[in-house]
Amino acid sequence: MDNKKKDAQNPQQHQINIELGEKEAEGIYSNLAIIAHSSSEFVVDFIRVMPGMPKAKVQSRIVLTPEHAKRLMMALIDNVKKYEAQFGEINLHGQNYIPPIMGPVAEA
Repeated sequence: MDNKKKDAQNPQQHQINIELGEKEAEGIYSNLAIIAHSSSEFVVDFIRVMPGMPKAKVQSRIVLTPEHAKRLMMALIDNVKKYEAQFGEINLHGQNYIPPIMGPVAEA
């Protein structure tokens, strides 16, 4: 039996122990994400916009490979479907809003 078949039959063989620190467990609130990409990476800036404030600060920046960006997208789609099945459809306020399509361009 080749290794690929063994791995498919024993998925626990590749488990990873993930540690969540106290600071990270608190989370960071964001109500805006700006996404930019280059040929080698995706950059997601998470921003907190406060009403009446003319300035907003990037709270966190995540840099992903294109493959991981696609995996994240697929995981979000799956989780939104599960959420809506349990709690009902998520209503988007201001559906005519078009988010910015040009953000800072990241280059490797």
